[in-house]
Amino acid sequence: MARIGLLTGGGDCPGLNAVIRAAVRRGLAGGGHEFVGFRHGWAGVLEDDAIELTLQSTAGILPRGGTILGTSRTNPFAKDREGRGLEAIRRTLDARQVDALIPIGGEDTLGVALALHRAGVPIVGVPKTIDNDIGGTDVTFGFQTAVQIVTDAIDRLHTTAESHNRVMVVEVMGRHAGWIATHAGIAGGADAILVPERPFGIDEVCAHLRRRHERGRSFSIVVVAEGASPTQDTLQTRTHTGTDAFGHARLGGIGVLLEGEIERRTGYESRVTILGHVQRGGTPVAFDRVLATRFGVAAMDALAGGRFGTMVGLRGTKIVEVTLQEALREPKLLDPELYETAELFFG
Repeated sequence: MARIGLLTGGGDCPGLNAVIRAAVRRGLAGGGHEFVGFRHGWAGVLEDDAIELTLQSTAGILPRGGTILGTSRTNPFAKDREGRGLEAIRRTLDARQVDALIPIGGEDTLGVALALHRAGVPIVGVPKTIDNDIGGTDVTFGFQTAVQIVTDAIDRLHTTAESHNRVMVVEVMGRHAGWIATHAGIAGGADAILVPERPFGIDEVCAHLRRRHERGRSFSIVVVAEGASPTQDTLQTRTHTGTDAFGHARLGGIGVLLEGEIERRTGYESRVTILGHVQRGGTPVAFDRVLATRFGVAAMDALAGGRFGTMVGLRGTKIVEVTLQEALREPKLLDPELYETAELFFG
């Protein structure tokens, strides 16, 4: 019997509770293990803030959005900690008699996990990002839910755009990669999709919208990922101020910029809708519930097998294990073929 610690780090995501539930149930059924859940990500490990996870406390959480453990973007290895983060983590794990950890998170949370693995902490990671941009897995849970939310929003915006003869700009999540923007843009019939992987020219975007209007189309839908940027010297973007605990600039605002520039350059009335955290909220779709459940079970199996320093993932239809180092080597960017498919329908 072992005592396993779980935590959820970074942004919340539909499916987190399904992972927690699955890991606990697998551990209880497979060896009578005990579980402790650290609250608010790595902050809970640093501050020894935890709760016991049991069959009863994890019952009924499968369809719930968010995370029962809470989350944060705390970085145990931030410069101001001067090496004290690792010492604090070791003290907490020893005090709680935790034998191994399952952190559920994206590149930052799993980056901390890799550092702890190298320091000798038994650890297996579970990938979590609605952006779908982490390596080592074809897809992450929460992504399909976010795509469905954005698609529903685009469907609704079509009717108001057509009624008012407007250009509707929809800003969605996607710091490094345009997976959400492209999938939802295709599904929702967007007329232009702007993604981080392909810097855009504002003149080309406006010319495309003019051609649509010249062909008799009185409205347009433009989907833009938050990390999309214009080609050099084509548009003055807003300077972002402030960073998170991992040094990432706080994004957002490209949609507002496009709204103003499109209307100024074309004369077409334009409006922006920033979906923001709506994309993270609510209950996960069935695909994400199943994938998250499979990830939770697989993470426990990897721990039981002593395969530390790994991350579970999905390749095709099979659950796999990859090293944390491989998963974090570089962001998984948008498939060019997918974007080329989307371009066929920009009319």
